[in-house]
Amino acid sequence: MNLKQFLLLSLALFYIVAVSKAAKVDTLRIPSRSMAKNIKTVVILPKGYSTDTKYPVLYLLHGYSGNYSNWVKHSNVAALADQYGYMIVCPDGGYGSWYWDIKNDRNYQYETFVAKELIDYIDGHYATVQDRKGRAISGLSMGGHGALSLAIKHQDLYGAAGSTAGGVDFRPFPLNWEIKDRIGNYADSTQAWDDRVVINMIPKLVNNKLRLIIDCGKEDFFHQVNIALHDKLMYHNINHTFVTSEGGHNWAYWSRSIVYQMAFFYDFFNPVEKK
Repeated sequence: MNLKQFLLLSLALFYIVAVSKAAKVDTLRIPSRSMAKNIKTVVILPKGYSTDTKYPVLYLLHGYSGNYSNWVKHSNVAALADQYGYMIVCPDGGYGSWYWDIKNDRNYQYETFVAKELIDYIDGHYATVQDRKGRAISGLSMGGHGALSLAIKHQDLYGAAGSTAGGVDFRPFPLNWEIKDRIGNYADSTQAWDDRVVINMIPKLVNNKLRLIIDCGKEDFFHQVNIALHDKLMYHNINHTFVTSEGGHNWAYWSRSIVYQMAFFYDFFNPVEKK
């Protein structure tokens, strides 16, 4: 074997080892009985995944007009899964579903899918921590709303939740994002809108039961409603982490946000015992 062949073999072996240690990213079609269809979902397993270990899971939701693949394509979540050693699951939330169940509309039962059917599937097919202590949810924009609203409504399932640039109060935008197509015009269905905005769910929280991280860029059109959410959490004495920095409603901000959000969830999954 000459030097060139040796170097090529060495590079090939290095590549095989590197790939074998990298996160495994799969796209699955997970059945939803409530919607009578399969939902595409990305599942990221950290390097060294073994059925002999129980892994925490972060459910990560996309925004309006996005899909299941967005987080993998536009951020470094796979590398972060390797770094922190927990699973990430990115389901498709449909086009403008806001992760709601819409009465009498079988195409929009996304609360049931994300908060029940998806969890049941992941816990049934992977080595997961099957407890709220090992389960968190976050998302961007529409997904930020979805993550916080689902976590608040299902505090028995999730121990931590986050939002980046979340639509935590969409009432200032009554004509946007097909919301009126889901729950009616704001003028005609005011109560339905009021009941669904995250900012009105704060009284359902008990301090320190649900760990929360909320962030939004200063140039984001959702910035003011996120400031209002932060203020209301403070008023109700609900501990939370709130972050705001330069940035707009775009992947340049969201891809930075997920870095410290995943560190936050790592701390939640791995609490330091107080002496």
